Amino acid sequence: MDLKNEKCVMIIDENLPLGIIANTAAIMGITLGKEIPKVVGTNTIDQSGNEHLGIIRFPVPILKSSADKMKEIRQKLFQSEFQDLTVVDFSDLAQSCKTYDEFIEKMGNVSESTLQYFGLAICGPKKKVNKLTGSMPLLR
Repeated sequence: MDLKNEKCVMIIDENLPLGIIANTAAIMGITLGKEIPKVVGTNTIDQSGNEHLGIIRFPVPILKSSADKMKEIRQKLFQSEFQDLTVVDFSDLAQSCKTYDEFIEKMGNVSESTLQYFGLAICGPKKKVNKLTGSMPLLR
């Protein structure tokens, strides 16, 4: 993986409560670490000899979006042009489930068109990620 030509962003619905925004970012970050372990750096030792686990080796800007704009971007990500991107989505359905088994069962019984996305994480070639998200503002 050429980290200089890769980019990763998170897009989160700016209208969500702060706790749901934080939860959405955390869940997507954990999934990205699983899917692209090469982006996580090695563990490091501080001057006192204490170990600190590796963190991602490049920034991940968190962008704000409306639910409608996020849905539009998610639809584009299903197109063949963007199949080489790593995409993590987090939806209202996922947020409402108490267990992963419940999530699997419910997801298998709904159409994608009914999902409301709380967040999207997108990683891949900078040009493609920028094509989708380049004009989006940071979530502050």
